[in-house]
Amino acid sequence: MNASLGTAGVALGLTAALLGAITMMVGLLKRRVELVRFGPIAAIGVAAGAVLSFAAMERALITRDFSLKYVTEVGSRGTPRLFNFAALWSALEGSILLWSLILAGYTIAVVVKFRHRLTDPLVGWALVTMLGVCAFFFILMAGPANPFKLVSGQIPTDGPGPNALLQNHPLMLFHPPILYLGYVGFTVPFAFAIGALATGRLGEGWLLDIRRWTLYAWAFLTVGIVLGSWWAYEVLGWGGFWGWDPVENASFLPWLTGTAYLHSVLVQERRGMLRVWNLSLVCATFSLTILGTFLTRSGVIQSVHAFSQSSIGPFLLTFFGIVVAVSLILIGWRGDRLRSPGTIDSPVSREGAFLLNNLLFAAFAFVVLLGTVFPLLVEALQDRRISVGKPFFDQMAMPLGLCLLTLMALAPVLPWRKASGELLRHRLFWPAWCGTAALVLAVLLGGDGLASLVAFFLAGFAAGSALRQLVIATRRQGWRGFIGRANGGMIVHIGVIVIAVAITAMGSYSRFAVVTLQPGETRHVLGHDITYVESREDEDSAKLASKAIVKLDGAKTLAPAVQRFQDGTLVNVPSVQTRWNGDVYLTLETTATAADRAATIGVRTFPLAMWLWAGGGIMAIGTILSAFPGKRRRRPTDAVSAPIPVEEPALAGV
Repeated sequence: MNASLGTAGVALGLTAALLGAITMMVGLLKRRVELVRFGPIAAIGVAAGAVLSFAAMERALITRDFSLKYVTEVGSRGTPRLFNFAALWSALEGSILLWSLILAGYTIAVVVKFRHRLTDPLVGWALVTMLGVCAFFFILMAGPANPFKLVSGQIPTDGPGPNALLQNHPLMLFHPPILYLGYVGFTVPFAFAIGALATGRLGEGWLLDIRRWTLYAWAFLTVGIVLGSWWAYEVLGWGGFWGWDPVENASFLPWLTGTAYLHSVLVQERRGMLRVWNLSLVCATFSLTILGTFLTRSGVIQSVHAFSQSSIGPFLLTFFGIVVAVSLILIGWRGDRLRSPGTIDSPVSREGAFLLNNLLFAAFAFVVLLGTVFPLLVEALQDRRISVGKPFFDQMAMPLGLCLLTLMALAPVLPWRKASGELLRHRLFWPAWCGTAALVLAVLLGGDGLASLVAFFLAGFAAGSALRQLVIATRRQGWRGFIGRANGGMIVHIGVIVIAVAITAMGSYSRFAVVTLQPGETRHVLGHDITYVESREDEDSAKLASKAIVKLDGAKTLAPAVQRFQDGTLVNVPSVQTRWNGDVYLTLETTATAADRAATIGVRTFPLAMWLWAGGGIMAIGTILSAFPGKRRRRPTDAVSAPIPVEEPALAGV
């Protein structure tokens, strides 16, 4: 029954998406309103198919329906209920199913939001694009990534359950769906960019249509990345939060280009400049989500995040090529209409700073992309394996990060068009003192190393610049000074600065030691008293956990463990004492045995670790405040981007 319901859902979604995209396209080209109005009906069909197939798979997992091949691979009678629910997105086919559900939800949201403009050609072509993307993912589920394949032969009575690393921390329930909300959300701005190119309405009006959609997608992706870092920190046991893993990079790439777009779009709205650049960034961001999907789900890379080898890779790579080709062809076709009416009057201006900001983000994205795909290219062309590791990325990322911190300090105080030296001296006075104070404080607390001290100075400088902007805004507007794109953006900047400080402190001043203790023995390690109390074993239906009960500084009890799952997988589970000024991070290196009751404990200290996650929360709050309107501004109404009435003559503009 589950297989039949799921297959029916996939068939319904695929049929609705294909019929909707084709019918709307014909209606737009032939200017027939009745065909264009079929789009919302198709979107409802897509959503119904996605919900039906998702519900069928969850029902199969919950009821342990091992007649489905996917359930035999990720399901288990011993898996706890919550992780059994999350098992849907723990492997290839289920992740595509979740992607399709979220994409269908965004499609319905676009239909509802623009329900009064559905015969506007701009909205029509955007909906055609979204239905086309929906059709592609349903094609994957109908073909190489079919989650409803039946088991051939005898039906097993149990399965291995999801990957052991994906069923020992509750963040597994939230990290992938939130990350997908960011990934998939960038389909909306891409669709409207295609709509603007198709209709030739390339003024600034379409940017306002997608501003919040882009902001929300970026916020979800940001929170998803931060939660993924937190998950890695608390699950993998190596004490890190970011290892420049190829799949981590796959999520970071669209974040970089999306961040660049959110900055450069301000220049287009204010000065009418960077039109080609902004369209390119929107298309590149969506393209990179597809490339990231290929890297994650094709099996071409080895990663703790990646899925096994599959036949889905050629489909994703072909779709990526189509997206890039269509984007480039349309941008080239509309090149004559994309000429900017304005130019940069002076490099020492806000638009000059935004342009430099974008170049740095583009360089950052290029470095990450090169380091990620270069080993794949070498293997494909020369049939030899090489690796590009963390040292390369750290070495390249550090100067780019410092340059971006510098721009975060300067850009908020720069006026549009041109800045005088006297104006800059006045506006940079207090931010510069904040940077100096941060540097002095870092030195007094024992900070050393040129790169880390420069980072602390620039972080203080940038924080002073953001706080200056907020103080001015609140003096003028009261509590509303925290609301609006500019002011909310300053709060986002503060979150980024907090993360930068935490990363610098954790990377430069963390310490590690290993100590072997007998039961009842206390040792002073890295400034803390570590007392080994006893060993203990806890067993449940999914795993056996061997724990070391440890007293930290005579008060807090921690329990680092090694978990053995049913399939024999061993997972080292750290135990963390979090404080405002740093974490104490314990791992169990060797367990006690009957012959030797001693346990070997790994002790790590990470200064300011909690502020890494707090910075992500601050960024999320700032993003929410940015989405609310601040000072009301007039919507651009130039001849190219003026709204079109919702009636049949509207289609004459195609």
